[in-house]
Amino acid sequence: MNQKTITILMLGGARRVSMAEQLIRSGARLGHDVKLISYELLKEVPIAVAAEVVVGLKWNDPDVVDDICNLCRDREVSIILPFVDGAIEVASLCREKLPGVFVPVVQSGLAGNMFDKIEAAKLFKEAKLPIPRTYTAINAEMPAIAKPRHGSASRGIKVFHNIDELMHLENLQDYLVQEYIEHNREYTVDCYVSQEGEILVTVPRLRMEVMGGEVTRTRTVRSATLTDMSREVLTVFGFRGPVTLQFLEDTDTGRFLLMEINPRLGGGVICSIFAGAPITDYIILESLGSAVHPTDDWSDNTLMARYQKEVIFFNQQK
Repeated sequence: MNQKTITILMLGGARRVSMAEQLIRSGARLGHDVKLISYELLKEVPIAVAAEVVVGLKWNDPDVVDDICNLCRDREVSIILPFVDGAIEVASLCREKLPGVFVPVVQSGLAGNMFDKIEAAKLFKEAKLPIPRTYTAINAEMPAIAKPRHGSASRGIKVFHNIDELMHLENLQDYLVQEYIEHNREYTVDCYVSQEGEILVTVPRLRMEVMGGEVTRTRTVRSATLTDMSREVLTVFGFRGPVTLQFLEDTDTGRFLLMEINPRLGGGVICSIFAGAPITDYIILESLGSAVHPTDDWSDNTLMARYQKEVIFFNQQK
C-alpha cells in the first residue's frame, strides 16, 4: 500500500481531541499521513491543538452543504466524520454530492428519525425491539419520565410521580412519556458496520459517571445479551459506519431495554478503541477501499476516566 496523505474533515469535532489523536495514530500505523480539518462556528475551540479549524455555517443554514462540499473539493478531503447530531444529516447530503469522499453515515431520513425520540420509539416498537413501556399522556402510569422529543445530553428530562403534574407539563405533546425505571444501569455499545453491511465490532461498556450528558467514567463489559441485542438493532435498521447504541438495564427485573441510537462516533468510544476495537482503522481502511475484518479481540474491564484540560489562545480580539 503506497503512502498517501488522508485529509479528514471533522464536523463539529470541537472537543474531540482524543479522537483526532486516534485518527492520526491509525493513519501512521497503516502507513499514511493523516491531516485533520474541523468545521466549527468558532476558531478558538480545543480541537485547534490537533486540527486546522475552519469557521463555517450552522447545520440548519441552507448553504451549509454547499459550503462544506466546496471546502472538501478545495482541500481534497478524503473522509467526512460528523461528531454532533445536527451534522449527521448534513454529512449524508454531502455524500450525495461528493461521490469520491468516504462518508460513513446513514441516510438523512433515518438519521432524522433517530433524533426524534417519539418517532424513534415508534420505529423501535414496530421492529419489536425491547423498550420501556411508552405511554400517551392520558394513560401514563406513575412514576413516569418525560423526555423532550428533540435534544440530547439528558437536557429537559423530567420525572413525574403524579399524573396531574404530568398533564400540566407545558407542550406535553413534544415529550416522549415512558415508564420510569428507578433502579437501573446504563450501557453504551460502540459499533462499526462495514459499507457492505458486515458487523465488524460491538463493544458494550457501563456508563459509570456522566457529566452534562457526556460520559466521564466508563468500563468495557463482556455481555452476550448486549452483543446479541446490538447486532439485532444494527441489522434491523441497516446501519453503516460507526453507531452508538444506548441501553438501560432494569436491575430489579434483569430486563435490557433499548433507549437511543446515535448513528455516529460517541464521546466515550475512546474507551473501546483503547480496549482493542479498531474503529479508527476501519474508517481509514474503508476510505481506501481496503479489506476490513470483524473482531471480538478487545479487552474486558478496560476503564476510561476523563479529565479536563485547557487550551489557551493568546492575543484574541474581543
